[in-house]
Amino acid sequence: MANGELYYAFSPDLIADRQRCRKAYQRLNAAGDVSRRELVELWKDLNCDETPLPPQAMSQEEDDMLLQDWPWIDSPIRMDYGHNVKLGRNVYVNVNSTWIDTCLISIGSRTLIGPNCSFFSGTHPLDPTLRNGTQGPESGKPITIGDDCWFGGNCIVLPGVTIGRGVTVGAGSVVTKDVPDHVVVAGNPARVIKKVEVSVPAETIPATSTNINYAS
Repeated sequence: MANGELYYAFSPDLIADRQRCRKAYQRLNAAGDVSRRELVELWKDLNCDETPLPPQAMSQEEDDMLLQDWPWIDSPIRMDYGHNVKLGRNVYVNVNSTWIDTCLISIGSRTLIGPNCSFFSGTHPLDPTLRNGTQGPESGKPITIGDDCWFGGNCIVLPGVTIGRGVTVGAGSVVTKDVPDHVVVAGNPARVIKKVEVSVPAETIPATSTNINYAS
């Protein structure tokens, strides 16, 4: 499944995996006004992330500072599996995000995601006979998004798309193809509108990975 091969989504093990994920995101969505540490723990549970958090600080403010690099997720959020979504440092996800994480969805550090955005790494056969409702196979392609991107509200990213570093995606856009670094794209399908002039040379900005030990 994660490698893009055909699979059957309604097999017992995948049904159980989605049920686990659903319970986890429902806990996060129902959390309400809780501490930053509790929110991070709920995200870790949804994401199946076993990275240990640093010991709790004496004050709430100090503890929040310890966790400042962890992603900030505003609920509600919905995912299929949870463990196929990897978020870098200082990522912000606004309300009502949807993640069809059949394959890996990787979001670079310092990326900002507006409300009602959707990331679809799963897909179905075009042949309706092969598609065959809940009895047919599905597949997927990974989504990769670079550091320092900004998604306006109501954006959709489709399977197999790679978006470069420092990209702005206009509100309401549907991204169907790869996007180069440092451009603004908008529309359905999204097209390059203009290039973005960066204030410092790109080679001097350290690239960061979504495979991060936030506790370090």
